[in-house]
Amino acid sequence: MVPDWLSPKGASTRLEVDVTFLETRTSCASPVLPDGLSLERVLPPALTLYRQLYRDVGEDYCWWMRRPMPDAQLAEILHDPSVYFMVLWDAAGVALGFYELDLRDHGDANLAYFGLVPAAIGRRLGPVLLNCAVSQAFDAGSWRLRVNTCTLDHPRALTNYQKGGFVIRHVVQEVWDVPDEYLPPRLRRL
Repeated sequence: MVPDWLSPKGASTRLEVDVTFLETRTSCASPVLPDGLSLERVLPPALTLYRQLYRDVGEDYCWWMRRPMPDAQLAEILHDPSVYFMVLWDAAGVALGFYELDLRDHGDANLAYFGLVPAAIGRRLGPVLLNCAVSQAFDAGSWRLRVNTCTLDHPRALTNYQKGGFVIRHVVQEVWDVPDEYLPPRLRRL
């Protein structure tokens, strides 16, 4: 059943999307961050920063499902001690990207969200950040790490996951009714 807050209230656009589900059961070598960068868990309350990064990272790729989510429901997820909201920072304190690692399922970890802000793309930080997430999941005792991507994500997302050791398990075609206010500019009606 679709939560009420995911049902469009105004104008929406119907999009057909292929969602690719991947997993890895293999950890990687301990990642080393480039000089001047740090990766930190952001502890509650973190809703404002989370919402800002979610929008900045996903705006061009139609990340919309967390945007209308009520604060109380988002806080329930982010405040769970087994959910890690990890932010990649530069030396000046600018957030370059984030991931949300969900370890609530007793060793069957899920990389719920992962990405870089537009200004950080092309700097080879994606593989480093992905290695951090993989290493963290397996260091916590996970036996598997799952992630999914879709045809609206960054064009290199699927390839980067595969280069990071993930294998495709299945692909599902979905239809999304996306509120027009959350559509990327490239998909907006003229």
